[in-house]
Amino acid sequence: MDKKASFIPRGLYPLRTKRIFTISAVVVIGFYLLSSIITESFIIDFFIKIPNIFGLIGDFFPPDWGYVEQIWPKLFETIHMAIIATTLAVLISIPFSLLAARNVMTNSIIYQFMRFILNIIRTIPDIILAVVFVGLFGIGAFSGIIALIIFAVGILVKLMSEIIEAIDMNPTEAIRSTGGNALQTISYAIVPQILPPQFISFSLYVFEINIRASVVLGLVGAGGVGQLINKEINFMNYPAVSTIVIIIFVVVVIIDFLSAKLREGLL
Repeated sequence: MDKKASFIPRGLYPLRTKRIFTISAVVVIGFYLLSSIITESFIIDFFIKIPNIFGLIGDFFPPDWGYVEQIWPKLFETIHMAIIATTLAVLISIPFSLLAARNVMTNSIIYQFMRFILNIIRTIPDIILAVVFVGLFGIGAFSGIIALIIFAVGILVKLMSEIIEAIDMNPTEAIRSTGGNALQTISYAIVPQILPPQFISFSLYVFEINIRASVVLGLVGAGGVGQLINKEINFMNYPAVSTIVIIIFVVVVIIDFLSAKLREGLL
């Protein structure tokens, strides 16, 4: 009998793959159980507390629509914070993106220094930045704007420097070979390749992030509608909190939709 005809596969995956998967599953489950024991946190606790969750959700409804008039000033403050922070972050990130791109910044010391600074900025959460600046400048929108600027610069420089490193270097070399200086090379060889689609698209993306982040930063006193949420939660005015959350959700959805349409038009 032909050996090929009599061959019966034992499974979709070879035995070695099955062993690796089994060992990995055992290790993951072991770490999960160990972590659950150390932290005294088990997934079963979630299902035990489900009645409490439904009870809390019931406290949020019906929303207090008479509270809407008090939301608009803080909501507009949140949007203004995001606009200011995104605009300044975009302007700051342009030179930093060039310094953080390996194919533009040939000085390895400056390049490594910029990468080090960017890693530090991206490591610090935005809410920690807000807490620090609230301590420095006091409660209000200004502290939130500074925190959002630093947070947005970290994102924009990372994204844009990677785009710059992937551009076609032939125009750059052509301008340099004809005697063009660094500013002319950047203006006529690098900027035209990144500015129209990618840079504007990333800026809109960061604006969306700043809208969401500014709401959270308000919880620590950094201005915006988050301050209103924090106040009403402390007073246990859950119907008002529900109204704020619904309005924020609608505004964020509208901004996401408009931003997506703008990016589609650019790309």
